[in-house]
Amino acid sequence: MMKRRLYFLLPDAEHARMVVNELEARGIERNFIHAIAGRGGDVNGLPGASRMQLNDLGARIEHYLWGGNLALFFLALIALVVFALLPLSWWWLLLPAGIMLVSFLTGLEFVMHTPNVHLAEFQSAMRHREILLMIDVPAGQVADVEETVHRRHPEAITGGVGWSVNALQV
Repeated sequence: MMKRRLYFLLPDAEHARMVVNELEARGIERNFIHAIAGRGGDVNGLPGASRMQLNDLGARIEHYLWGGNLALFFLALIALVVFALLPLSWWWLLLPAGIMLVSFLTGLEFVMHTPNVHLAEFQSAMRHREILLMIDVPAGQVADVEETVHRRHPEAITGGVGWSVNALQV
């Protein structure tokens, strides 16, 4: 199941532990909360991130899917030009044109509706020993969790909203 991943930067592990405890009290399971710190940062007592999350596998998957979509679009464009130059019936042009349309609409859907946040955006803060909390929640709980964290912890900086796939642990 795909969930929304909320990113919050906190100044230290003590603040991060308070946020985690409050989220758990509100019913968010600990295995949906992930903490990352830069070199020398303290994550003791916090739910750690998986190796795939630390390596930002989601960003790499997104990069490969985007590149594959672009490659498919341009291959279909080349096929369209070749088919237009060959003495074929006009309806053969519908095949590459259809592939291009599907590729375009898929890319448009991805860009317009899939949130896009990556760990690279937080590297500078984590070098200063700030703690990044990633919290995976259903889409309907995003506003509630953001409001809860900000109301009780004004020191928390919202880093954005991304996506998470439980089955891939990303």
